[in-house]
Amino acid sequence: MDRGRRRIKHSGAAGMTTAPADIATPGWWQNRSILGRFVKDLVEGELQRLRPGAGDALLKDRTENLEIGPAGLGADSLELITLATALTEALHLHRSGVEDLLLARRQLSEWIDIAAVGLSHYAETVTFRTSGSTGQPKPCQHGLNRLLEETEHLARILGPVRRIVSLVPSHHIYGFLFTALLPQQLGIPILDGRGRLPARVAADLRSGDLLVGVPELWTSVAQSGIRFAPGVRAVTSTGPLALEVFRALEAQGLDKILEVYGSSETAGIGWRASADEPYQLFPYWQLRADGTEISHTGSSLAVALQDKIHLLSPGQFHVAGRLDGAVQVGGVNVFPDRVAAVLRLHPGVQDAAVRSFGGPGALRLKAFIVPRDKAAGPVFAAELRDWAETRLSIPECPKSWTVGEALPRTPLGKAADWHPLMSPEMR
Repeated sequence: MDRGRRRIKHSGAAGMTTAPADIATPGWWQNRSILGRFVKDLVEGELQRLRPGAGDALLKDRTENLEIGPAGLGADSLELITLATALTEALHLHRSGVEDLLLARRQLSEWIDIAAVGLSHYAETVTFRTSGSTGQPKPCQHGLNRLLEETEHLARILGPVRRIVSLVPSHHIYGFLFTALLPQQLGIPILDGRGRLPARVAADLRSGDLLVGVPELWTSVAQSGIRFAPGVRAVTSTGPLALEVFRALEAQGLDKILEVYGSSETAGIGWRASADEPYQLFPYWQLRADGTEISHTGSSLAVALQDKIHLLSPGQFHVAGRLDGAVQVGGVNVFPDRVAAVLRLHPGVQDAAVRSFGGPGALRLKAFIVPRDKAAGPVFAAELRDWAETRLSIPECPKSWTVGEALPRTPLGKAADWHPLMSPEMR
């Protein structure tokens, strides 16, 4: 492939595009809007990781003139190195030798320029980090050719698309596939719907639009009861979409819902258009018979799976839950055991347990705290909550807190669940 160029087919009427066709598209990074969105999302995501209590939108001003250093985002020298390293790792800027320029330039526009120069020399590999909150996100390298293979296949499944509206960041693999590669491949516009209520964004869609979201956002849209315009399509990933949400969206007039199953390690490996149906394996993947590993038929890539997979036939499978204890909160893999371990680090906490509560698409964490001082009151509780918010990401922060003298146990002494009630002193 010539530095990301790939020939695809365009056909159909009036602004409706589908693969395959006869024109060559430029590399995704040559669309400045798409590249700029990627750089901004990555910087924002890294800053949120570095500053767990800083909130959701560090880049409220998302203009390219924004200063990354002390005069703008306030990144100190150590944070600048971390941000520059993350961008270099993601886009492999070290391959072109331009990465040192990131520390000499402090505006987002300059970082976008540097990324474009680097990608013009080497763009064959992109690295994503796992979205899990284990404290050390794992880098996962992907060849651009293989990612384009997936978006070409997805374009055939989706059919004609007029434009893509995104509710997800573009620097994670799911967002990159659907909001960087797919619109560039198809030559259609990408609109950013973040910052607005998902239901309002959904209500403004028109025929031929594809809305990209995650289960929590789809749950919100389903609860709103909005009616979709005819011909609107949707895609969801990062976690299972509840059957009732699937059906509610269909009843609200959504033309098609594509649920993609995959991970940062593999990208997408299967899809389905109904929660009643098994996933269809993409044709270039092969699942091992015991469902523990998947291999790519066109390369030597083989990856151990994080979920329990039940293979129904060579091309169909069910997913029966995680193997590593992670739960999905807001499209992010969260590990309750890791959150409990962080809470136990507080000097006033003798023990802690953390579990998930809420249904698919609305899952959050709850914490049960055993304080060292049995008489600990509201001051301790408020301090613990604030302390946790500075050490945990937003998806990790418990939304329900319960305080007691001992962790809940069954009569046989095994760990037991508890109702997600917030103790008065924790409010």
